[in-house]
Amino acid sequence: MAWQPEEAPIRGLAGYLKDSLNRYNQAAQRHASEMLQQASQSPDINNYLCYILVHPNPPPDMAVAEYHVVRCSAGVLLKNNILGLGRALAPAFIDYIKSELLLGLRDPHHQIRNYTGNVITELLRIGGVMSWTDMLAQLISLVENTDGNTTPETQEGAMGALLKVCQDSKDELDEEYDGYRPLNILIPKFLLFTQHPVPKVRMQALEIINIYLPMKTQSILVHIDTLIEGLFRLGNDANTGVRREVCRALVHLVDIRADKIAPHMQGIVDYMLTQQKNTEEQDLALDAAEFWLTVGEHEHLRHGLGPYLSEIVPVLLASMVYSEEDRARLGGGGDDADVEDRAEDIRPNFAKSKQRLPNGEKIDEEYDSEDDAYAGMDDPEDRWNLRKCSAAALDVLATVFHQSVFETILPYLKENIRHPEWPYREAAVLALGAVADGCLEGVVPHLPDLIPYLISLLDDPEPLVRQITCWTLGRYSRWASHLENPADKQKYFEPMMGGILNKMLDGNKRVQEAGASAFANLEEQSKDLLKPYIEPIVRQFVVAMGRYKDRNMFILYDCIQTLAEHVGSILAEKPLVDILMPALINRWKLVKDDSRELFPLLECLSYVATALGREFAPFAGPIFLRCITIIHQNLELQMAYNNDRALDEPDKDFLVTSLDLLSAVIQALDATSAELVSGTTPPFFQLLTVCMADPSNDVKQSSYALLGDCAIYVFEQLHPFLPNIMDLLIQQLQIQSLSDAESDTGYSVVNNACWSCGEIALKQGSGMAPYVEKLYNRLVKIIQTPEIPSSVTENAAVALGRIGIGSCDELAPHLESFAYPFLDALQKVAETDEKDTALKGFCMVVGRNPEAMESCLVPFFRAIARYKHASPELSALFRQTLIGYKSFITDFNLFMSGIPAPDREALKSRYAI
Repeated sequence: MAWQPEEAPIRGLAGYLKDSLNRYNQAAQRHASEMLQQASQSPDINNYLCYILVHPNPPPDMAVAEYHVVRCSAGVLLKNNILGLGRALAPAFIDYIKSELLLGLRDPHHQIRNYTGNVITELLRIGGVMSWTDMLAQLISLVENTDGNTTPETQEGAMGALLKVCQDSKDELDEEYDGYRPLNILIPKFLLFTQHPVPKVRMQALEIINIYLPMKTQSILVHIDTLIEGLFRLGNDANTGVRREVCRALVHLVDIRADKIAPHMQGIVDYMLTQQKNTEEQDLALDAAEFWLTVGEHEHLRHGLGPYLSEIVPVLLASMVYSEEDRARLGGGGDDADVEDRAEDIRPNFAKSKQRLPNGEKIDEEYDSEDDAYAGMDDPEDRWNLRKCSAAALDVLATVFHQSVFETILPYLKENIRHPEWPYREAAVLALGAVADGCLEGVVPHLPDLIPYLISLLDDPEPLVRQITCWTLGRYSRWASHLENPADKQKYFEPMMGGILNKMLDGNKRVQEAGASAFANLEEQSKDLLKPYIEPIVRQFVVAMGRYKDRNMFILYDCIQTLAEHVGSILAEKPLVDILMPALINRWKLVKDDSRELFPLLECLSYVATALGREFAPFAGPIFLRCITIIHQNLELQMAYNNDRALDEPDKDFLVTSLDLLSAVIQALDATSAELVSGTTPPFFQLLTVCMADPSNDVKQSSYALLGDCAIYVFEQLHPFLPNIMDLLIQQLQIQSLSDAESDTGYSVVNNACWSCGEIALKQGSGMAPYVEKLYNRLVKIIQTPEIPSSVTENAAVALGRIGIGSCDELAPHLESFAYPFLDALQKVAETDEKDTALKGFCMVVGRNPEAMESCLVPFFRAIARYKHASPELSALFRQTLIGYKSFITDFNLFMSGIPAPDREALKSRYAI
């Protein structure tokens, strides 16, 4: 017999739900919460919640309006219970809920329909779309009004539920189940629903299609022509939401089927311009503006916009002026530099991972996904909007069409850049900055007049003008920093640099941030040209460090580390150290171990330590020990999280940035860093070993970089821990275990593991014997696999060669198998100590088994011939090897004739053979 509700529990549960929402009677609210907690233990609780959600008639003692709120609360609680129980849901409950839920979609209240859709979605997500095979059919039937009695509101509710299901189970719907792929049935229905008489149904049908278009699933690609016909038909739909989805679909099609877009470019351009001009609908205008950005970045379509620049660019310029709403909300801001930041204003900063190149240098890889120059330039909420999208689109078009874009905007600039109303003045400065990269050649003749004027705008009474002027000047710092005439540099570069530097101490925090960001850009462009100005720059940074609130400290750290990166050892001069380091150390003491500000601070200190070298020694001890403490604390937090998933998972960036700073300190102090690693509690190498086994690739990548540095500078202290370390390292070299999803970051870990392996082999020598066989198998697999990134292959070859120095007898039997891929991997590597020692080890292996080189002796001789600056040791080995083969090969002159003449002459002149 099917489950039937009883009146008393319904009345009681509804009352508790009502009282739990009563903010004016805390005692009743507390009692209701306790009773709901008790009720949650009842096996029938979810049945009753479902009943209350979908049945509109209230208990006798409750008003209809009160009961509506109770029903909404029941829907929320029911969804959360389903989420919590997952697959442990009672079968009887599932049967009951399936029989009742569709009633909720027929409810006249949109909130009830919405909550019902949420519950349906959660059930399908947990049980899988095949667990309720007729639900999708029932929802489709409701949208189609199969029975002729379905109201438009119900059709909206059913379509909304379908949208939620597609959002939450998009991949599952595109899988095949015994020859049945749900999406193959659904997509034609959704295409049909784009012609539905109910506007919201049309909009949500397109919204679903826009979920699947970027996935490039065959279920939708086979219907592209039908879709495009539908988009053209819907282009003038009266519903704004429908037109937004049309714009989004056309943007997706640029990347998916550009060939279908190209023939209709004229019509699509006209359409997008019309939608973007609709200033009353900012979201619609934004979706239209995305089209220019997407097409502008498309290799084949972008040039098709050329004939329409005179129409597109003015619309973009108009869209870059602050709206009336934004002017009222943002304009006229005063000095707020002394106001403390709110927690929500502080943007997180993400650490940089370190990937070792074959020459021991590092590649900095931001894993902050937002690296957009327009992302945070003007809006306190830092949200993507029409203004930013239009500026970014103008930037992209300028890089494609160059002078044509500048000629189009020039009249606008002349009219508006000195406009008496600040919004137009500000937009013109933004436009000038947006075309800095693409139209520089056209702008240069005007810069002698523009730069002084822009510098004067740094004192504009409107903070938003000062802010955007900083950004624009930063965009032209490349031009200013490369002026060759000293008089020009004095006239333009120095005032630009000084003006931006001064704005770092503006009374408005947003201007401070823009000034600091622009100065970081100027540092990147100027590099060591800043050396003559370094002291006033450092002094300004120190003053800013004392004044900035938390948010702007993040960008200030970037300024300091960029300076350290580009001026290098100049920063190690004692007067500069005495200015900078006390301020940094003071901030270091203020920042707590669990603060996200540690990420940029630790990263900044890494660059400073590298620049200061041994001058960093007075500050190294406490910093090193604190990094050890932070690593230990976060490893303990990770262990606690692994045992109790109710806890918050610790942020891996605490480990990554601490490991990177330890690397920098060890490099800076050279051999004197041995004292630092010897006396830590817990032991330094014990913590490093744990980090090397961390599941996070980011942590492992930094761990293996640190391991390599330890092998170079503190090998004596590392040596006792080698057995455990080598086991982990060998395991990490197993490239077959890398999944497709983690291949990019996984290869970065393998890259650093190869590099550190080579450094260890160089120091360990013959002591590598216990590991040679396993290392050989892993390393040779890497250098023989063509699709692996070249940097990884090169580091693996270097490691293999270096192993040969101490273990040439062990590698000699394998020589025939690895000689050619080894030489091939090394041919593009620069002539560094690493390549030198790798070839040294390889020659020693060749000396133990010269016959194995028969098939690749010519490439080997050519590699020797092309190595121009061999060390004395390697040069002697080359000579010895060549002489050996001269006596070994019967007709050596005939063999040499097979080597190209330039290489043959190099061998004769350099090694007298």
